[in-house]
Amino acid sequence: MQHHKLKMWIVSALFAAIIAIFAQLTIPLPLIPITGQTLAVGLAVTILGLRYGTLSVLLYILLGAIGLPVFSGMTGGIGIILGPTGGYIAGFIVQALAMGLYFKKFGYSKAQAIIANILGMVITLAFGTAWLKVLADLTWMKAVLSGTVPFIIVGLLKAVIAGWVGSIVRERLVKIRLLETKTV
Repeated sequence: MQHHKLKMWIVSALFAAIIAIFAQLTIPLPLIPITGQTLAVGLAVTILGLRYGTLSVLLYILLGAIGLPVFSGMTGGIGIILGPTGGYIAGFIVQALAMGLYFKKFGYSKAQAIIANILGMVITLAFGTAWLKVLADLTWMKAVLSGTVPFIIVGLLKAVIAGWVGSIVRERLVKIRLLETKTV
């Protein structure tokens, strides 16, 4: 049991690194860039489940909070979390928790994985938009137009990719016994 926990902590750390790498895949926009972070968060939770998927997200955010350049644009520090993108970063935690709980209730089929990832996208966009509204003192309309609308199509695409690919990877890891479903 101890060996399995250690293995899963290492895998969670690996996924935190994957999220950091995907964060560097960006399309710049005026206020908030489009990044690969949400795709990587979706993959982490779809593959690892509630406990270890959320752990990987928390490790990623902790690494960024202490100043390691893991956030978009090779940035880090608490200032990024308190800046315009901070709501999206905080939303990753709620995204991971909600997705993990969804998987616990409905299972890990491809269809459920896509639905869970769409749910996660909506949660992250909601947190990010609300934070942007407050931080930039925007109206709700301006916050939605700058913090949600530009991300809907690409967010849906990332959710489908994360759900589809994540469920396939998870199935294969379970099949070859590299991932135990009872503890994930």
